[in-house]
Amino acid sequence: MLKTKSKILVVGPCEAGKTWISNFLAEATESSGGQYHPTQGVRILEFELEGNTETGRQFKTEVELWDCSGDRRFESCWPAFWKDTTGILLVYNPDKPRQEKELEKWYLHFVVKQNFKDSQCVIFSHHKPKTDKVLQPPSSQRLSGVHCALTDLEEDPDSLRDEFNSFVVALVTNSLNKQDQEEEGIMEGRH
Repeated sequence: MLKTKSKILVVGPCEAGKTWISNFLAEATESSGGQYHPTQGVRILEFELEGNTETGRQFKTEVELWDCSGDRRFESCWPAFWKDTTGILLVYNPDKPRQEKELEKWYLHFVVKQNFKDSQCVIFSHHKPKTDKVLQPPSSQRLSGVHCALTDLEEDPDSLRDEFNSFVVALVTNSLNKQDQEEEGIMEGRH
């Protein structure tokens, strides 16, 4: 079984549900009594995920999920987050119209400026409980190449986990393919 590491930044506007999603994925419990407590800077959650790459290779990856504050006052910390990042999980609440506008700014800052590919990014359109749920990807043309998933922890937590696991499989597959190509290049250079 191949062993890898996956560092994924969870970013987006304030009150989008980043911490709820991060806690759920890492199977971490944090009691907040249902009240909103904004993340201060960043929280790092670690867990392991096993699976098969898109080509059928078994892997175990150590996931570092960086739950980043949506408060722009922590922007000076962001450059420290980028080192060794393999993927970006953008989260927004489509029930709050301003968040869709903010989402493009997060995408530009965390994906475009850092030269990430759209395949290294996923958008979770995260609905809060008891709201109308219609998957309506962000209207921004800039975000049209990024996979967008409708998520709801209360009504369909399995779908959220499946979407995340598929994203990690794609990241690991891409990383291993890149590593294989580099090794082949080294071997070809020896002959």
